Amino acid sequence: MYLFAAFAATAIMLTLAQQPVGAWPLAWAAYIPFIIVCLREPKPPRLYLTAFIVSTLYRLGNLYWMGFVTIVGWIAFCLYTAILWPLLASSLRWCKSQKMPLFIAVPVLIVGIEQMQGLFLGGFYWNYLAHSQYANTALIQISDIFGAGGVSFVVALINGLIAEILIHRNSRVILRNIIIAAVILAGTIGYGKWRINQSAQFITQGPLIGAVQTNIPIAVKKSFVEEDQIFSEIIEQSSQCIAAKAKLVVWPETMVQAILNPQILRLLVDDHSYKILDEKIREHARLGAYILAGAYDGTPKYDANNIRLAQKFNSAFLYNPDGSQSPQKYSKIFLVPFGEMLPFSNIPLIHKMLLTFSPYDFDYTIDPGTELTVFGMQIPQTNQKYKFSVMICYEDAVPAMARKCALDENGRKQIDWLVNISNDGWFVRFENSKVLPATELSQHAAISAFRAVENRLAVLRSVNTGISCMIDTLGHIRNGYTAGNLPQKAFDRQGIKGWFADIVPIDARTTFFSKHGPLLDFACQLCLVLIIIEIIIERFRLKLKMKNEKGNTPNGKK
Repeated sequence: MYLFAAFAATAIMLTLAQQPVGAWPLAWAAYIPFIIVCLREPKPPRLYLTAFIVSTLYRLGNLYWMGFVTIVGWIAFCLYTAILWPLLASSLRWCKSQKMPLFIAVPVLIVGIEQMQGLFLGGFYWNYLAHSQYANTALIQISDIFGAGGVSFVVALINGLIAEILIHRNSRVILRNIIIAAVILAGTIGYGKWRINQSAQFITQGPLIGAVQTNIPIAVKKSFVEEDQIFSEIIEQSSQCIAAKAKLVVWPETMVQAILNPQILRLLVDDHSYKILDEKIREHARLGAYILAGAYDGTPKYDANNIRLAQKFNSAFLYNPDGSQSPQKYSKIFLVPFGEMLPFSNIPLIHKMLLTFSPYDFDYTIDPGTELTVFGMQIPQTNQKYKFSVMICYEDAVPAMARKCALDENGRKQIDWLVNISNDGWFVRFENSKVLPATELSQHAAISAFRAVENRLAVLRSVNTGISCMIDTLGHIRNGYTAGNLPQKAFDRQGIKGWFADIVPIDARTTFFSKHGPLLDFACQLCLVLIIIEIIIERFRLKLKMKNEKGNTPNGKK
């Protein structure tokens, strides 16, 4: 029972530390029960089984919103990632056997475990220790060197140090480790304050840009019943944004229920709904703003007398103030398993079974894009030119996506800000005509803040059901705005519709992380993998030795 209680204490603290509760101090002690019980338990099989059970419950509870999309996928994913806790427990015990200091071993293992989430599924960058600290501005500035993993490392280091103090009695060693940890923590905060204080030298004001937030649960959107009403609401909110002098107005992911690819449009009759919607967007852009619209995309394939889609994409299209559509568009690269693609398409039996549990009754798999896009815009009054890139849906949770957008092939900053368009309406419930948001909405916003710090690029978010906001280059999720009708507090913008416009800050700094990526994460992951391999080898040797000893006993001789 004490094993279950210890692991449950860690699970509860990790849960409460994240949004929407946001009790971030708990993250600095969350792993202590886990560490202590792992090192003191004399029966490893029982330890690993309990860790797996509690880890499964922890993930099922924290990722419950996945079940809104696919119950089978949610359960399977949680069972798969729950294996990480027994791996962490086993690795901790091995580090103890090698007499490694806990305040070093623990952060290496935890950052490695975080990096292992979603292995073979493209990665799952969620519920890091770092994400609980998004509001600790001075602390998270080291992300421009180490990424979010650096913040997780510091928080985990303190967990390991406290556990070491509680377990060991060698005062001289403990004092030394406390001093080292204090220097690391003080250096982290000192660096953060230095980066904050120097910001004024590098940050200039960009144009006024805005975002529209729709409030459409996916159950309503995918029915296509209210297509005209959804579009009319977008135009209404967007018109107010343009009236407030926004030079760029961003709409959420796939909220225009049409294919806007000119290759497709020119093949359609004039009164086709896709062409009508395209013309309405062109007319709307002529009010004087660039319009970035999330919509469907595809390439045509001619089959006898029919036109089919050879490829299907989730894309962002840019319309210019003169009403033309820019030749630049971006098609989403990082596809979400079960949400945008069904795995095992090459194994028909499994693929068909998964289709039974998917959110649609057809294979909705789309194709991944292949290239990142740098969009350009020019302000007529000043002839000032700006550049930005787009991340669609969970791409803002993937550090590599923002990194690749930030710099050109010569390592120079190539864009002025990032845009995230998302449809988090998948993760809400509709009850008595009211949208009930899930914890996913606030957690998604908190994660996005790290992309801003890592690359010193502001992030404008336009998200169906919320949270639409501006995140500055220090990772502040801004409350308030220059103009708008959404609530002033960013985290209150859940389950409602509206718009806002704000001045985007442009930061001239180029970061180490943008140039070199999450080196710390990869190093920790490599250490974890090597430890796991060593554990497997040791157990194989032990079994071989026991087998040989048994064969050499009098009763074992042939």
